[in-house]
Amino acid sequence: MARKPSVALTDGELRLMRVLWGRGSATVAEVHDAIDGRRKPAYNTVLTLLRILERKGAVRHVKAGRAYVFVPIVDRADARRSAVRVLLARFFDNSPRDLVLNLVEQGDLDAGELGQVLQLVAEAGRARRRGA
Repeated sequence: MARKPSVALTDGELRLMRVLWGRGSATVAEVHDAIDGRRKPAYNTVLTLLRILERKGAVRHVKAGRAYVFVPIVDRADARRSAVRVLLARFFDNSPRDLVLNLVEQGDLDAGELGQVLQLVAEAGRARRRGA
């Protein structure tokens, strides 16, 4: 099976993708209506962003009567992985260690979250030793 494209999303694109991930699919009007907040984009802006997302390979559309229904192709987990890769490259010289150390040093992880990180690190170490 072909690997899904890696997509870096802008803040505006991410807002629309969150709607599509939550709904599974939506028309331009449904995406527009689902966006809350003071800075709600215009309908035409939503349409333009959805077309950009389609060119990026993040969504596709199907015709349903007179409307286009947009469906996410890239799932939330893939988008997160892509965003973390960009963050690592831009700010941490591709060092996951430096990213985690930054989170710990800044106090951004509470004791429970830090415990979860340590548990995941221990599990990953055990898996590597087993050759998995």
